[in-house]
Amino acid sequence: MEPRAEEQDRPLRRDLAVIADKHLPSRHAFFRSLAECSKERLSDPQLLGELLHRYQAAMHATRAMAYSLPSLDSPELRKRKLRILVDDDGLPGGDTHHYQLRRAFIGMGAKPKMDDDCYDDLSTLQTLVDGNTASFIAAVGRLYSSSLGAWAIVELLSEDWMHALADALSVHFPDVVNEPYFAECFREGVEERHGLEALELLELICARRPEYTEPTLRDANEMAGQLTRLWDGLHDLIREA
Repeated sequence: MEPRAEEQDRPLRRDLAVIADKHLPSRHAFFRSLAECSKERLSDPQLLGELLHRYQAAMHATRAMAYSLPSLDSPELRKRKLRILVDDDGLPGGDTHHYQLRRAFIGMGAKPKMDDDCYDDLSTLQTLVDGNTASFIAAVGRLYSSSLGAWAIVELLSEDWMHALADALSVHFPDVVNEPYFAECFREGVEERHGLEALELLELICARRPEYTEPTLRDANEMAGQLTRLWDGLHDLIREA
């Protein structure tokens, strides 16, 4: 995810692209280890349940805190933010990405560790996960409400890790790519659209308030590091299984 030619005269995009490239999820050893893990080991319902639990908890934090994003307060900006929130929490038939993810893992044989409604308060959730995931959740809780940088970098990287996760799991469970959690996102370009929208909103706010640029990049860099730490923990989980 190196800076493109059109980003050279757009410093904020260029700097975010550098951060994203440094922390590109698909290069992380976790996804390779997941693909190379034996089918027998990965078919363990407890292991799949723990993998679901950690990933679900991390994603819950980003979805919950997206409602607290700063600076998007005008009617037009609230409307643009709402489109992103609806893609996560307002799917047809009362569905959500949270429910879709759970169903996808149950379809692979996972035994979930918690009921859906237990993914709630972030402070409590941090006590129910491993240290790496807890650190990620804490960073989301702190950074998403301080600037748009943390949110934007997660949105920019999400398409990459979604494809990496689907590719790794499909080695063992070929039908998982047809699950709505993956299939609908890929077919409709949801994560790519969110990444572009986050970039545009970020540029708009920083153009209006140039003093936001430095904290935006600082928070984006910290959040990207925390995302890498999340993959570190999941990598340890697979290796120790």
